[in-house]
Amino acid sequence: MSIPLLEYKPSSQNPRVAGYEVGTDDQPRIYSAESAFSLTEMNELIDAAYRQIFFYAFRCDREIFLESQLRNRQITVRDFIRGLLLSETFRNSFYEKNSNYRFVEQVIQRALGRDPYNEREKIAWSIKIGTKGREGFIDALLDSDEYIENFGYDIVPYQRRRVLAGRQIGERPFNIKSPRYDEYYRSILGFPQIIWQTEVRRYTPQEKQPKAGSPALYLDMARSLPNRANAPSTTSATNVDYLSKVPYR
Repeated sequence: MSIPLLEYKPSSQNPRVAGYEVGTDDQPRIYSAESAFSLTEMNELIDAAYRQIFFYAFRCDREIFLESQLRNRQITVRDFIRGLLLSETFRNSFYEKNSNYRFVEQVIQRALGRDPYNEREKIAWSIKIGTKGREGFIDALLDSDEYIENFGYDIVPYQRRRVLAGRQIGERPFNIKSPRYDEYYRSILGFPQIIWQTEVRRYTPQEKQPKAGSPALYLDMARSLPNRANAPSTTSATNVDYLSKVPYR
């Protein structure tokens, strides 16, 4: 008998209520497989999925088999997201480096596009990990009504309502405010590293930088040349024998 999901109260703010919005460059771009007709658009959708789940994917981290299935429309975007969350890269980078509570927070941010409502929600999904395992937790999250209503089967998850009305600065991206390594592993890896800068660097605006042919470009070279100026003579003019200097014929 499986343990049902622990109930928790969702928290909401007025800016999170659906309403009229004027689109700006700060609004997230929505990538949907329904509007990706060309190969270029599908590649952009796949890259957006990697950025959302991994933040950045090296060549060795890419799931070539899943990408081929998605390009050929054999699986949905939701199945592709599930494959990334269950991949070896995500397990090594997030699951093994964090506690269950921290892992729940990471997956909710990337799969549902929001922060956890409260600690009770983290506990509820952590119980799901303990009873159903990592795969069961991810399946339950992707099967939830919240995921289906917001992203469905063809939309790549994104950070919802990052720019909030009434705030001078919106929400920071998930990868900045929630690094993948926990404090314990960051201390083992030596993060954060404090580097003391002893050299004073000056910034010169581009319009004030010397152009080609400017004498300022050769100033350092001229200063590096050795001083070859003739030293003043210590011989007095009264002691010079001018007659001996005259050529003899």
